[in-house]
Parts: sequence; structure tokens; C-alpha cells
Amino acid sequence: MQQLITLFTQHTGKVNPSLEALPSSGSNRKYYRIQQDGISLIGVHGESRDENRAFIHLAKHFRAQHLNVPELVAVSGDEMFYLQEDLGDSHLFDLIKGGRTTGVFDHEEKELLHKTITLLADFQYRGAENLNFNVCYPLPEFNRRSVMWDLNYFKYSFLKTTGLDFREDLLENDFEKLADNLLKEQTDTFMYRDFQSRNVMVVQGEPYYIDFQGGRKGPVYYDVASFLWQAKANFPSGLRDELIETYIVSLQKYQSVDAHHFRSRLRQFVFFRTLQVLGAYGFRGYFEKKPHFIQSIPFALDNLRELLQDDFCEYPYLCKLLREMTELKQFADSRKRELEVRVYSFAYKKGIPNDLSGNGGGYVFDCRAINNPGKYERYNNVTGLDEPVIKFLEEDGEITTFLESIYPLVDRHVTRYIERNFTNLMISFGCTGGQHRSVYAAQHVAEHISKKFGVKVSLIHREQNIEQEFRKR
Repeated sequence: MQQLITLFTQHTGKVNPSLEALPSSGSNRKYYRIQQDGISLIGVHGESRDENRAFIHLAKHFRAQHLNVPELVAVSGDEMFYLQEDLGDSHLFDLIKGGRTTGVFDHEEKELLHKTITLLADFQYRGAENLNFNVCYPLPEFNRRSVMWDLNYFKYSFLKTTGLDFREDLLENDFEKLADNLLKEQTDTFMYRDFQSRNVMVVQGEPYYIDFQGGRKGPVYYDVASFLWQAKANFPSGLRDELIETYIVSLQKYQSVDAHHFRSRLRQFVFFRTLQVLGAYGFRGYFEKKPHFIQSIPFALDNLRELLQDDFCEYPYLCKLLREMTELKQFADSRKRELEVRVYSFAYKKGIPNDLSGNGGGYVFDCRAINNPGKYERYNNVTGLDEPVIKFLEEDGEITTFLESIYPLVDRHVTRYIERNFTNLMISFGCTGGQHRSVYAAQHVAEHISKKFGVKVSLIHREQNIEQEFRKR
């Protein structure tokens, strides 16, 4: 990249700098770190002059608005090459790796996320002040044409590649309805469009925004959807809710916000953005053969499955088609790993049950201190599932107190396993014969978990040779 070296020398007066190619993203732009005598700049070669021009204008405007973006320091005469401030290598995406991997975000990771989404509202409003949107590329605003481009991107680059047969006229009808919904509210805010953790750098604890050249005038919901539902970010629903609340507080500096209305509108944009990114992943992955995008497809499909749990009744054919698509055999391995809880009752004299998952076992609770109906002959031929034993145990009360201490412990454990995408949890209850107390306890805990969490629960009364399955709701 001799042009970038020449630009660096002209700007700094330093000759013979080192030039290091940096990993490329989904675009055709090429990035280089250029260094000499303690000076380090990022050189960029973009193949589209119009796109480069958009970035150059936006970067200068945002710096003038005192927003956290890299300073643009030099531009070639043909606008095909430019130099910008070197912000380092700390991408937000990498800094939240622990949370992305486990589903449990620590305090430092959460703090960065809250700070990033707080500043988003400033970027959208202050960035739009006195901005000439006509410089934006490829369109100055989020309009029907841009919506239909993205929906057809999904149709042709992803949906059609699945081989699924569909009625294109019915699909287009729902596309039109979705476009109508997305364009209901007109705003004068800046829409970043690709606002996600890969495009946020962290410098001395402060977020800086990069790769905004595709931005345009548009609604604020789009960027919130892009950030919180980024495929590989793996944000749990509770953290998403916290970040939405933080964003709303920041947004209220600029406009009044009805939280219920905001969330309702946001859901439409999450749906749309999910289809758009699947189109992008299909094109970049299947057609351009870029593995990073293929690896992201399962995460986007999980987001789509989650969205479809509550129907978008406005788009009946589209939702029907998407459900069929997510159930295709080729996407079977893309399903989010889901928790199964196995609950056992057993007799101690026959040994603690083996953990078939290979995880080494889980909770084992000893019920032998509880008053035993088995010492009375009339209970010999009944179990903890039968009314006489149930009545005995509940009137006695010891087992009720016992379970009241167990439910909170189990609840916390199940919650953490779900957050961390673990797939197996084992809970066992033992007593002398595995017939009365342990059976009662195991049955009630299995029913409690199924009702509260809706996960798959397999219940095994080992000594009674009874198995029951509570299906995921």
C-alpha cells in the first residue's frame, strides 16, 4: 500500500514506516497499522469513493460534535485512502468475551455495556445536529427502498439458499406490511445501522465508535436492536432488559419516552434486523465463503426462534415460513443448547444414581431424617405418589419444611445453568427404601422446576421403575 505510506510520510514527515495489515471485517475496506518513531496511525483503503466520502464527512462532523470517534488526520486527493487515529486493539466484543462465552457477564463487562448504550443516544441526537444527510451512502435516510433492499437481501441470500418452497407473492405482502410498520415514525436522528460490539473500541475505559459509514437518518430503535441482538453477543434477556432501561434514561434527555411503546416498537426492529443479518450472513458466508459469517448463523437463528415464540400476528405467512425454515434439518445443530434437569428418587441401600450425562452428579438430598411412613405396615404397598402417604407426610409437616429450604437453592442453580447455557443438571433425593419420602420430594421438586422455568425435566423414581417427562414449554 504505497499510497498509504506516502500519505503517512506527507502527514508526519517520517519515512520508511512499518505497515501491518489488520484483520478485515465484512466490508471490502482494508486496514493497516502504520508506525514509525513512536507515531502510529491506521491507514484505510476503501474501494468505493462514495462510501469513503461518507465516512470522511461523518467523521469530521462527529468530532466537531465532540463525539467519541477516531480523528481523521489525512485524506488522499482521490479520497480512496485516508489515515485516522489509532485507537488500539481493544474491541468491546473481545472485552466481553467472558460473558459471551458463559452467558454470565461480570461487573466490569456490564459497566462497559451500560456506558456504551448510554452514549448511543448522544450519538444519535448530537450526531444528527446540523448534519447534511445527503452525504450518507448509499441512501440519505431509512426509507421504504432501504427496508425492501434488506428484506430481499434476506429472501435471496438466505431464504432461497435453504431450498424451502414458498409463495413469493404472499411473502411480499407481509414484507410490505412490515415496511409500513417500520416507517410509521419519522425522526431526524442519526441511525448508525451497524451498531454492534465489534464496532466499538474501548480506550482508557471509554467507548469509541468506528465503521459508521453506512449510517443515515433513521429511527433510534434500529441501533438498539442491532446492539442488543447482535448474534454472537449472547446477551441474556435480563441483561438486555437492564440495557434497554439504561438507554431509555439516556434517550429521555432528548425526547419524552413511553417505555411500553418503546419496547413494542423495538420488537418490530429486532425482527427486521434479525432477517437483515441473516441475509448478510448468507451472502458473506455462503457466497463469499467467509467462515466468520457462517459461524454466526446459528446464533441469529436462535434469536429468530426466540422472537417467534410470541407471534407477529401482522405477518402470518412470513411467520409461518420462518418457523418452517428454522425447523429444517440443516439447521438442527443450530439450536441453542437447552437445559435438561433430571430428578431422581432412590434407596440409599442400593447406591446413589449414576449421572448418565458424564458431569459427575449434582445435588443429593438425604430424606432419612424426615418422619418415615414406611415404619407403619399400612403404608407398605403405597408410595409417595399415593394419597395416604401424601396426607401422612404433609400433616406431619417435616417434609414441607424440608422442601421449603430446598426450592430457593434449586431455583438459583437452575437460573445460573440457564444463563450459562449448561445442558444437564441432576438432583437426587434418597431415603431408606426409595419408596415414600424420596418419591414425594422428587415429584414435588420436578413439578416445581417445570412450572417455574418451563425447561425439560426428566423424573425417575428408580426403585419404583417409574419415569415421567415434563416437556419444555
